[in-house]
Amino acid sequence: MGFRLTPRDDTLYELFARAARLLADAAHELTSVFGADADERVEIAERVHALEHAADEAKHELVRHVGGSFVTPFDRADVHRLATQLDACLDHLDAAADLIVLHRLNGLPAGVADQVETLTRMADLTAESMQRLRAVEELSDYWIEINRLENHADQVYRRCLAELYATEQANPLQVLKVKEVVDELEAAADAFEDLANRLESIALKGS
Repeated sequence: MGFRLTPRDDTLYELFARAARLLADAAHELTSVFGADADERVEIAERVHALEHAADEAKHELVRHVGGSFVTPFDRADVHRLATQLDACLDHLDAAADLIVLHRLNGLPAGVADQVETLTRMADLTAESMQRLRAVEELSDYWIEINRLENHADQVYRRCLAELYATEQANPLQVLKVKEVVDELEAAADAFEDLANRLESIALKGS
């Protein structure tokens, strides 16, 4: 099946671009938790959650549109998987923001900021690439760079855990709370890589 839609089906591309933009917005919101006070962090988490809710709506609209379309740019199951993977990325960001507030984590290790910075780069790349989804076969630079960033995120994750466990004076319960956030951010990086792999798979099917 071809990768080009008729003009009346451009809505699907627009919906993917919108969902990816919401993802990038959420990542940028998460960067602002560093240096924010408790009240500000609550507001940040609320904004991230609102973006996650908007992304859920975008996903549902995508699924409805595919169900009512005679022509789709690629396999319907791939459309659904792609939409689900976009949603998964934002779900992990939302969970991380929520845990920071719920656990009242006033201080976060420097490694967490590195994780969020890497995720923000991944989110921006994803948003930019989703605007070019009509030519998915030309997005190889995207999935190659996402793979590189995910490898970097793995290194940051391991260093962050090592530093967390090496602090002898740390409260064990506090360590567990921070680890929950670190794990969610690592899961987000994995989800971004899964998303890029999905796009690469779609491109290969059409080659």
